[in-house]
Amino acid sequence: MNRNQVRPQRRHATPSRIERVRRQAVPKPRVIIALLLLLGLVSVMLLDGYLRAEVGNDQRVRSDASASKVPDSVLDGGPFLSFQGGTARTRSVPDKTIVLTFDDGPDPEWTQKVLDILDDNEVPGTFFLVGSMVSRYPDVVRRMVDDGNEVGVHTFTHVDLSYQSAARVTREIAQTQLALAGAAGITTTLFRAPYSSTNDAIDNYSWPVYKKLGAMGYTSVFIDTDSEDWQQPGVSKIIKWATPKSGKGASVLFHDAGGNRAQTLEALPQYIKKMKSKGYTFTTVSGAQQQTQGQQAQGQQVQGQQTPQGTPGTAGNTLQSNPEQAAHRTADTATLWEGRALLGAVAVAEWTVPGLAAVLAVVGVAVLGRFAMMLVLARRHYRQRNRRRFSWGPAVTEPVSVIVPAYNEKECIANTLNSLAASTHPIEIVVVDDGSTDGTAEIAESLGLPNVRVIRQPNAGKPAALNKGVRHARYDIVVMMDGDTVFEPDTVQRLVQPFGDPEVGAVAGNAKVGNRTTMIGAWQHIEYVMGFNLDRRMYDLLRCMPTIPGAIGAFRRDAVLGVGGMSEDTLAEDTDITIALHRAGWRVVYAEHARAWTEAPASLGQLWRQRYRWSYGTMQALWKHRKSVTDRGPSGRFGRVGMPLVVLFQIVTPVFAPLIDVFTVYAMIFVDFKASLLAWLAVLLVQLVCAGYAFRLDRERYRYLLMLPLQQIAYRQLMYLVLIHSCVTAATGGRLRWQKLKRTGEVGTPAPGTGVR
Repeated sequence: MNRNQVRPQRRHATPSRIERVRRQAVPKPRVIIALLLLLGLVSVMLLDGYLRAEVGNDQRVRSDASASKVPDSVLDGGPFLSFQGGTARTRSVPDKTIVLTFDDGPDPEWTQKVLDILDDNEVPGTFFLVGSMVSRYPDVVRRMVDDGNEVGVHTFTHVDLSYQSAARVTREIAQTQLALAGAAGITTTLFRAPYSSTNDAIDNYSWPVYKKLGAMGYTSVFIDTDSEDWQQPGVSKIIKWATPKSGKGASVLFHDAGGNRAQTLEALPQYIKKMKSKGYTFTTVSGAQQQTQGQQAQGQQVQGQQTPQGTPGTAGNTLQSNPEQAAHRTADTATLWEGRALLGAVAVAEWTVPGLAAVLAVVGVAVLGRFAMMLVLARRHYRQRNRRRFSWGPAVTEPVSVIVPAYNEKECIANTLNSLAASTHPIEIVVVDDGSTDGTAEIAESLGLPNVRVIRQPNAGKPAALNKGVRHARYDIVVMMDGDTVFEPDTVQRLVQPFGDPEVGAVAGNAKVGNRTTMIGAWQHIEYVMGFNLDRRMYDLLRCMPTIPGAIGAFRRDAVLGVGGMSEDTLAEDTDITIALHRAGWRVVYAEHARAWTEAPASLGQLWRQRYRWSYGTMQALWKHRKSVTDRGPSGRFGRVGMPLVVLFQIVTPVFAPLIDVFTVYAMIFVDFKASLLAWLAVLLVQLVCAGYAFRLDRERYRYLLMLPLQQIAYRQLMYLVLIHSCVTAATGGRLRWQKLKRTGEVGTPAPGTGVR
């Protein structure tokens, strides 16, 4: 197929096909995939925050509350509280017996060492586990159970349950049971509330919680003696405070997590040996209860609510509790698989979030580094190109050909041609009408402007129209522009002067947003000045300009023909031809004073379609020229410098940028609002400085920068979604048709020397 034949997939949309093409322009399944990916990452972050008590954290701890509603027999009773038969019953530890209990684990370091000590001394322990820690370190729990130790529930997030709703209480228990099931295949009937100690710490607020859990079949475990090892008072004091008086039995509290437990590890073996030398034996909570069965005199009974009995092995809703049986229950199949699913999700979060944090740190440094590089090189570019003695070489005065591809541009074509007619440089104007159906060609001819030729062709797409214009051009230098763009009188003259350097094969002009009076237009105006033109200064000095804008660019005719003309292989023919010229050994530069005023999309829908095409087309062009990274000499400079920069700053960092915003919002809500807000404002300040300098170089009015904060919050997110959408399309092998945007013709011919403000 030669270059003049029609390729259906590249055609402009005719009026009868507009809606069909629009549906193809934004494929819903791919949009859904992109949104689901983002939603999945947000969910992973929330799960990780929940595990680390950043989401839903409640640090309130109740103290000094009345216990007037708590039966005295419970307050003065033994450390094991159950509600068998609906009656509150306490049991004590038999004399000369120690129940070692450990709170706040499992911890991958300290708990393992505690288990080693228990194994070495052949004594069991009862560990009250925090569900979030169980889900993060299931291997430790598995070893704990395999070694014959007992486990109990210490809630999922270590909150004071007396402040929580009934639903939160149930959820804290159920989630911990699921974690236990996933880790060791068991559930448990033992419970210890965070911040609890001896029985007399029960108050009117916590008592309903214990009754609720008793009705669910749980035995609440308190203590007789507290080592207070969490205070790290010294080994001798830990041993002293953990020792019961007068040969009595005791439920003793230690900690295997929650901080530095070096003193606990040193004190624990000494304590065990000391108690054994006094004739003490060690057992678990269940073992102690079995030893005291039938000793009703040690526990006081208080009439309570009848307790419904449930099914063993459930995920913490209702359990059978019988002190004559072991506390562990084999998890049923449903609970087991739910638990494994929970652990799987936690494992993903444990790997994903730190990895993302590291990636985002690198991205953040890269973005700030880019800002710094842009400022330094932009200043150098401006100072270099605006020196009085700067010259590209001999002045370019010969006529040039201006090619105007037009498809259904009746609203804009008159303004475009009238602006060219006022050019101070000698030009011929070649209008290539690409099968317009709205009378564009007739309007162009009716203007009666000198040096205007109208060439008609069947609808074949913009690249084909440009190629036809190049072939019919009479002069060695061709200027390409869009049919919705207007030039200032001196634009062409300024644009072609770099061709005084024989190494220059193409020149990028300074594209401006003409319709900037609306919010969307103002946002794009900021983007054009800062994101496009400031970038081009940097790329110019680095000699790796990635794109000559379709709105304004000049080329050596022989250079264009030498690389095969404008390619139809991609949707970004401007990026494609620019890279091709680099690879052919030509230099591409930026003429900042050659200004063109273009009509930017006026609605979010049109903006999405335009940027989607740009992003996808850029990816196509980069992939097409991927072998440029191995090109040698000057022709390989783009592959060595430009390609990495474009991939990093136009694809990779924007793809990850939404996550930075998500992390920022997450940190504001759940971590530190003030610090996170200050960090966001600092980044915004850096962007404002860059934008302000770009506006100064382009001599733009600073008032538009008032829109920058809102642009960063709203507009930037849209651009991120467009890029993610494009990445998904590229990854799934989708193809995108060219789309025709609706124009209004509101960008008029600029007055000499004033532009459009």
